[in-house]
Amino acid sequence: MTAGIDGAEASGAVRPQDDLYRFVNGAWLAEHEIPADKAIHGAFHALWDTAEQDVRAIVEKTVAAGHPAGSEPRKIADLYTSFMDTETIERLGAAPIADQLALVRSATDGSALAGVLGQLELQGVPGVFHYWVDADAKKSDENIVHLTQGGLSLPDESYYREDNFAELRTAFVAHVAKMLELAGAADPAGAAARVLELETRLASAHWDRVKDRDVQLTYNKLDRAGLEELTPGLEWKTWLAGAGVPESAFAQVVVREPDFLTAAAAALREIEPSRWQEWLTWRVVHSAAPLLSQAFVDENFAFYGKTLTGAPELRDRWKRAVGTVEQALGEALGKLYVAEHFPPDAKARMVDLVQNLVAAYRQRIEALDWMGPDTRQRALEKLGTFVPKIGYPDEWKDYSALEVAPDDLFGNVRRSVAVETERDLAKLGKPVDRNEWRMTPQTVNAYYNPRMNEIVFPAGILQPPFFDLVADDATNYGAIGAVIGHEIGHGFDDQGSRYDGDGNLNDWWTDDDRAAFEQRTDKLVAQYDLLEPAETPGQKVNGKLTLGENIGDLGGLSIAHVAYQLALNGAEDETIDGRTGSERFFAAWAHAWATKTRPEEAARRLTIDPHSPPEFRCNAVVKNIDEFHTTFSTTADDAMWLDPADRVRIW
Repeated sequence: MTAGIDGAEASGAVRPQDDLYRFVNGAWLAEHEIPADKAIHGAFHALWDTAEQDVRAIVEKTVAAGHPAGSEPRKIADLYTSFMDTETIERLGAAPIADQLALVRSATDGSALAGVLGQLELQGVPGVFHYWVDADAKKSDENIVHLTQGGLSLPDESYYREDNFAELRTAFVAHVAKMLELAGAADPAGAAARVLELETRLASAHWDRVKDRDVQLTYNKLDRAGLEELTPGLEWKTWLAGAGVPESAFAQVVVREPDFLTAAAAALREIEPSRWQEWLTWRVVHSAAPLLSQAFVDENFAFYGKTLTGAPELRDRWKRAVGTVEQALGEALGKLYVAEHFPPDAKARMVDLVQNLVAAYRQRIEALDWMGPDTRQRALEKLGTFVPKIGYPDEWKDYSALEVAPDDLFGNVRRSVAVETERDLAKLGKPVDRNEWRMTPQTVNAYYNPRMNEIVFPAGILQPPFFDLVADDATNYGAIGAVIGHEIGHGFDDQGSRYDGDGNLNDWWTDDDRAAFEQRTDKLVAQYDLLEPAETPGQKVNGKLTLGENIGDLGGLSIAHVAYQLALNGAEDETIDGRTGSERFFAAWAHAWATKTRPEEAARRLTIDPHSPPEFRCNAVVKNIDEFHTTFSTTADDAMWLDPADRVRIW
């Protein structure tokens, strides 16, 4: 076994007692340059890069192999080929969207507008609201349609109202005008200004991201009559016909933000169709831009890349092609990826890690001094029903319905949207498929799904620096162990804790225990509200927006340390490369979050991302963990010191 951490990336000038993040990553932070085509880069993103290169090799092998027509490998090859066929794409220019633009011109009254919105939704052009099919949060064995707010082209409703985004709004109008001009639209400058005005009205009715996290506020179940009453004048029958959605699908729906839908219906009634035609023209052009000729691609990147995120260069075409294949044929690629990059012993080791994390959670829950016996018993019952999924699904998606042509990029993507829409709608009236995955195996990420009470770890993240078969337990528990603990922790965060072990919204807490829990989470919110990233002077973390992820980080790392002790099973905490096991554990956590971010991207993420900036995912968490202070013998004179009375310990 090895320590699994590159000591050359550390800073000799910083003590872990003053700044664990820079102690571990200081040299790397000083020397690393963010790649020109990225807005953020670090250990996590380097793993993304590796996965992307691995997938590219797989895709290019399928192109060279000449698989039979209609086979999944051939579809992968043909879709990739269609994206790389720049000669055909340049020759077509804006022609692929001509039918959609003609459809927009037919929206001359309210009824026609509803039908056009539906038809464009089916073709992958997002409208004023969005829908998808998912398990009912109060009947988790049944599927139901969910409706949510939409209609915005900027990252968040705050971009339309806050003074610090005024320059971005000006740049947005200029960008819309250029895109409309490329598409041959009339009065592009005037139309662009009116697009901003229309979206500003929609944004004024949007729920902010903190409110939109609330799983109780966003559960509003309505029958069709209730939906019609909520949205007077909105012609649902016409919209459903256009979107290819059967009437029966909307017999009952869950509306996440009901007052937004009321406001959207009012806007559709009150704003003249010609204004909606301008907005829809913009939405068509914007949605298709990455698939059109270079002029559209460049202008799209100029705003959504350079201006919004600070990335100076467009990603290489092969990277964008791989991304398109991932989106349309993700699990077909996943089969090939797993065969090459996820050995069986990796899955076996992960099973052991997960079992130890669950055992550590059980140990901690049993010992909680703030939780009463009734709630504790329910928490243990929920923990006992967690379902881990590791590496890849047991059943793969079927892509036989998707037709792919090597010379029809836009058509390929549009047909993929239709196939996935049909796949989604086919879930209605059937039991919830508990084998389904929401990420592909090659994805470098993990997730917790509260309605299935499952923790999911794709093969893509089960690589160094998160998971290393040749690294020792201390390093693996500090990295992937903490990720496992984080995802389990989402089952017990401020929102996930409102679901029971069967995946239903069900209040299983006593009032006193919920109050004790919220007393602790309020302290965590206050801690994070004070944090100010170096990249965004004057802008601070939103402790309420990031609360769920911060609870996940805090609980995950705390429990992972307990699990590491369980893995030692009484053995001595071995020193490797001059570091004790506990030191390696915390160094692995810090190393996993090594990240550099461009200022524009840092500001964007502060507004929309429920995760705290990487530096704080390291330092702000460990300050609250007693074992960190014991490991590094911190004192009140050290910058990382936090008085024991001020430390937050939840799980």
